[in-house]
Amino acid sequence: MIELDHVTFYYDGQPDPVLTDVTLSIGEGELVVLTGHTGAGKSTLLGTLNGLVPHFTGGHLDGVVSVDGIATSSRPPREFAHLVGMVGQDPLAGFVTDTVEEELAYGMEQLGVPPQVMRRRVEETLDLLGIADLRRRALRSLSGGQQQRVAIGSVLTTHPKVLVLDEPTSALDPTAAEDVLATLARLVQDLGTTVIMAEHRMERVVPFADRMLYLPGDTTVLDGPPAEILKDTPIAPPIVHLGRVAHWDPLPLSVRDARRQAGPLRDRLTLPAPRPSATDGVALLTGSSIVVRYGPTVAVRGIDLALHAGRVVAMMGRNGSGKSSLLWALQGSGPRQGGSVRTQDADPKDLSSAKARKLVGLVPQTASDLLYLETVADECAAADRESGAEPGLCRSLLDRLVPGIDPEKHPRDLSEGQRLALVLAVQLSAAPQVMLLDEPTRGLDYTAKAALRTMIAGLAAEGKAVVVATHDVEFVATVADRVIVMAEGEIVSDGSTVEVLGGSPAFATQVAKVLGADWLTVADVLAALPQEVR
Repeated sequence: MIELDHVTFYYDGQPDPVLTDVTLSIGEGELVVLTGHTGAGKSTLLGTLNGLVPHFTGGHLDGVVSVDGIATSSRPPREFAHLVGMVGQDPLAGFVTDTVEEELAYGMEQLGVPPQVMRRRVEETLDLLGIADLRRRALRSLSGGQQQRVAIGSVLTTHPKVLVLDEPTSALDPTAAEDVLATLARLVQDLGTTVIMAEHRMERVVPFADRMLYLPGDTTVLDGPPAEILKDTPIAPPIVHLGRVAHWDPLPLSVRDARRQAGPLRDRLTLPAPRPSATDGVALLTGSSIVVRYGPTVAVRGIDLALHAGRVVAMMGRNGSGKSSLLWALQGSGPRQGGSVRTQDADPKDLSSAKARKLVGLVPQTASDLLYLETVADECAAADRESGAEPGLCRSLLDRLVPGIDPEKHPRDLSEGQRLALVLAVQLSAAPQVMLLDEPTRGLDYTAKAALRTMIAGLAAEGKAVVVATHDVEFVATVADRVIVMAEGEIVSDGSTVEVLGGSPAFATQVAKVLGADWLTVADVLAALPQEVR
């Protein structure tokens, strides 16, 4: 179905290639996972499959890319729409209509699908992805996760032979992500659709994959079965790291496989020491009876919240539960129809944006909204200047997250993960006492997430309060002291990380599913082993 024959690609003005001499053959009905470090070239490789690279991006492509026997160099990308469906990292950037139903039908309209067929496919897709209640909603009024599901649905309705997805589950809650992956697996098994997805959160997708493509960052591509590729890669899901620690052979790729081998390891573990209380320390920010409405829709319903110095709070919940609305209300930039927020005896909503940013920093879901200059160096210099920080602070923060970004590169040319890291560095340069992060791990690989975790731990050690709204349970387990779960604008659960994650099937980590609720991470397991075993 897909052939890459000695493909090498250079972007304009870049001396080094992004891809070098890549040769691949992907058959019909395969589910292939593409992974690698942030900025390694995953999105570029995906873009070659329908001709967006180089027809749209520019650059120089050597070699031949063909889909179903048709070379992508022979015709423009629009003529591959019936063959290749593509979902990018930023769903909103790909929408062309106003409402969910119109967006699902748009691709079929362009392909000349008969109206009665269009109607049936729209209904099937709404049910398949669980978004029937959103059919008449405006696309811009949806949460990031809801937008992502609509973007996937708009491609599924055209019934392409090849489905290409760039981080398809990055903004989805665990249950929605499982539903989407199950749908993709069903397309592969029942319809013979070829699916290629780039994904950093491999713990979700590896059990479904037939093959794995790994970009080590040296412009080459490693190809093989997931178990073989993951045996030696530096980036791997927690269950693989657990298998390496326990010397399991073969390495488990699913919780079920790991549980079958876990008995001897479980017998050796001692109970972990209790973690410190998540509500100790001075309250740096308090919110009382916060209400947020969008027209008749109530997004946040009278929430009371206190954020304490030196503590990291994770905010979780299904897509559309009100997490982002609450963060914007706390920061002061978003709407707030009721309640109050106090930090350092002031309400951020009553302050200028510059003063509010020094009290409460916010990294939004769509990080690129905060980038407006021509180069990375300009963004960093402006951040230092506006924050009154030492020159070079923003750049040093960026290098701690994602090292090696070209300072002369345009921010819009960065990968999603690199852009997110840049915005995070820009916000941190103001040194706010309270830091709010909305989906900060989108587009970040395991190495970058480890760097982000270190940075968040450093902020907490400095006495700052940090809130992380995320669906990434593995990240939450490593970084959070306290977890808040929201549903329909209300807090339905608030407790320590072990209590909330360990006691929930939906939010349990892979390690907890294998060994029990007392151990959330591989680090917890290592600490619970007797010294001689360690």
